[in-house]
Amino acid sequence: MFHPMEQSAKRSHSLLHFPFLELQHLRRSTISLLFSLPTSFFALLLLLLLSYHAFTVFRVHVPKPPHNKPLLPSPATLFNFSSSSNSPLFKNPHLALLRNSTVGFSLSIQRSRRVKKHKRGLRSVRSEQPHFPVSLFHARLKAFLNNSSSCKVRFFMTWISPLKAFGERELVSVESLFKSHPEACLVIVSKSLDSYAGTQILRPFVSNGFRVMAIAPDFGYIFKDTHAETWFNRLKEGNVNPGEVSLGQNLSNLLRLALLYKFGGTYIDADVMVLKSFSKLRNTIGAQNFDAKIGKWSRLNNAVLIFDKKHSLLFKFIEEFALTFDGNKWGHNGPYLISRVVSRVSGRPGFNFTVLPPSAFYPVDWRGIRSLFRDEVRSKWLVNKMEQIRKESFAVHLWNRHSRKLEVVKGSIVDGIISSRCIFCNT
Repeated sequence: MFHPMEQSAKRSHSLLHFPFLELQHLRRSTISLLFSLPTSFFALLLLLLLSYHAFTVFRVHVPKPPHNKPLLPSPATLFNFSSSSNSPLFKNPHLALLRNSTVGFSLSIQRSRRVKKHKRGLRSVRSEQPHFPVSLFHARLKAFLNNSSSCKVRFFMTWISPLKAFGERELVSVESLFKSHPEACLVIVSKSLDSYAGTQILRPFVSNGFRVMAIAPDFGYIFKDTHAETWFNRLKEGNVNPGEVSLGQNLSNLLRLALLYKFGGTYIDADVMVLKSFSKLRNTIGAQNFDAKIGKWSRLNNAVLIFDKKHSLLFKFIEEFALTFDGNKWGHNGPYLISRVVSRVSGRPGFNFTVLPPSAFYPVDWRGIRSLFRDEVRSKWLVNKMEQIRKESFAVHLWNRHSRKLEVVKGSIVDGIISSRCIFCNT
């Protein structure tokens, strides 16, 4: 006989054990059911899971356009300037849809970087105080030119980029200049080159008797008593919108005009290969394009400018820059400016200058420059072009903006130009 307490304990144990047995039975039944299902069922289930996963990963969420909220801050907000109606960011109504999307975020980052870059440029301009008396730029330049009394031709270049960007192509450009003008004087107006490292770069020329110097610009002195002075002061005060085009590039456009107006001579870009002497050229501009239908140039360029000191056309160029500056249009303050002013003053008394055909400095424009870097001398077009350059060109503009990354192929026209115009080829 069991004691009543023992019987009660056994009954409680059986009741506790029963749910466990039921769960075990249910699990076995479920597993048996799953194994009895056809394989196609599992394939269908897997396909549904994959489809759901793909939807969640690759779906694109386009938020509703915000009401009365612009996509990006206007230039008026960023610079405290008036906004420009020319900016494409304010003409595309669909950009509001991308406010929180990846594309919108990318545009915001790009604009933010441009804004920071221009603000740094403005801070640099505003804080551009000469370390020496204001007249030092003039004193150094005067001493250089006077000590080089045998200068037959006076050349200017500007270099607004970092020193490390002044590479082999720019050095060959300087070599080509002195190859055609061994008695010339070259002034490179550049803050980065006016340094110990810059002096070392130019030392081979100086050591071989060539007259070249790098000097940091004194904008206050160079722009003084011209329309550029007023524009530059307004820029420093924050009353000029520098726009999205590089401020340095636009300053270079103005600087070359002011240098020639102040001192007279020849300006060339650092990507121009000089082929012949400029000594017989005076008050000259080169056409970039020629319209055969009307028998007249359609666009001029400012990569090569040759002018007397205080020339009236230079005065008009500087005035146009100050009055119509637009930092959002590439070329507006450079080649297009030259073209606009010349179109207006052509034929008027008091403006004595010459416009040379494209073959003089721009035998190919930026769209065809690639062809000069290739070894395609069998091409009839290239053979004719090579002959034209040999006979008619004073220089060749290499359009670095479009050709900087191109390799100079052995046997190409550019290779031939470099080989014939270099000075230190075998050193």
